[in-house]
Amino acid sequence: MTSSRTEPLPRVQKDGLAAGADGDRERSPERRGRRRHRWDARWSPYAFIAPFFVFFAAFGLFPLLYTGWASLHRVSLHDPSHMEWVGMRNFSRLLEDDFFWNALQNTFTIGVLSTVPQLLMALGLAHLLNYKLRGSTFFRVAMLTPYATSVAAATLVFTMLYGRDYGMINWGLGLVGIDHIDWENGTWTSQLAVSSIVIWRWTGYNALIYLAAMQAVPDDLYESAALDGANRWQQFLHVTIPSLRPTILFTVVASTIGATQLFGEPLLFGGSQTGGGSHQYQTLGLYLYEQGWFDFQLGRASAIAWTMFLILIVVGLLNWLIAKRLNKTH
Repeated sequence: MTSSRTEPLPRVQKDGLAAGADGDRERSPERRGRRRHRWDARWSPYAFIAPFFVFFAAFGLFPLLYTGWASLHRVSLHDPSHMEWVGMRNFSRLLEDDFFWNALQNTFTIGVLSTVPQLLMALGLAHLLNYKLRGSTFFRVAMLTPYATSVAAATLVFTMLYGRDYGMINWGLGLVGIDHIDWENGTWTSQLAVSSIVIWRWTGYNALIYLAAMQAVPDDLYESAALDGANRWQQFLHVTIPSLRPTILFTVVASTIGATQLFGEPLLFGGSQTGGGSHQYQTLGLYLYEQGWFDFQLGRASAIAWTMFLILIVVGLLNWLIAKRLNKTH
């Protein structure tokens, strides 16, 4: 009797296990689908941005680190695989090199001569385009034409304009009784000429940046200023300029970075890596080019490149400090 009562139990357990196994088989595709969905939601963003980091590591980070390593060695362009450790000697030699300080001073001077007029003109043009003008779309497109022009084409045209004997600028000066100016061989004249190329190419680009920022200023501010009796000039000074402070700071930093890396304009203006017979407009970029590809000293050129990189870091830190202070005041 006891055995007959206990016999059905194993069959019930087996049937239950079989039913559970069938349920697991039915739920396993759904479970795998949910797991794949979680993995897709978690890892897909990283897969999408991975190509950028791969290319940045290959063409940005690795050259930067390799240049830093080469700056600590004596390396010749004739045998770049042979490196002789010199430590900080390449950097200390820069501090003793008059040509380096001359290039640094020229870079600063050309940067000021090109950045200040450029941003002031861009701000004024953006203010004019901010009002409803007939054909404003045409003028906005025309602003980008110099930026779309290649550096080589623009510089060659300006080189002809600044020609000593047959240049159009000297011809115009002659009409008002001013003698011909040797633009290329003078210190200030050559730097003004190079700066004018930079101004022509980048003024429209910065004007469109300012224009976009101006259009984001609420109209209520202008209406309140008008009700208080402010004219357009007062509205520009007391409403537009304070609202554009972050944008102006950005363009100043971007223009400073561009001036520090200036290379194509001075190289093509005189056609020489020395920046004139007396190095009167040789920038840091030209000095790097001369050391690496004409004097064959890749170690020194790498030290110049890292010095430029450190200057840009200082500029970035100043930008951060000024922006932080502006945020506190507002």
